[in-house]
Amino acid sequence: MKSGETLDQACPIRDVLDRIGDQWSLLVLATLAPGVKRFSQIEREIGDVSKQMLSKTLRRLEQDGFVAREVHAEVPPRVEYRLTPLGHSFLEPMRGLIRWAEANQGAILAARGRAATA
Repeated sequence: MKSGETLDQACPIRDVLDRIGDQWSLLVLATLAPGVKRFSQIEREIGDVSKQMLSKTLRRLEQDGFVAREVHAEVPPRVEYRLTPLGHSFLEPMRGLIRWAEANQGAILAARGRAATA
């Protein structure tokens, strides 16, 4: 952030976190990391996401350039999703965030417990 800017101005951190920081986007990106998958495969691997929410999440990730959608002219149509180069470039920072969360979840839960009893 530049001197004199506030976080409510055009902030790349806020912009990106608003889009990928929802409940499902990181899970979808992690699911697509190994390669191309169909909608039903993504849904099955994530488990507890509704079809409607998965569809919305995939559309947003596609709009932002993280995911590419390919429709094959078959009957019925076969639709596949894959990470774009931008999506692949996000995997390492995402893995770092996941490692940090795993390493610090206990401390965060303990702090929440202390705050709840205060």
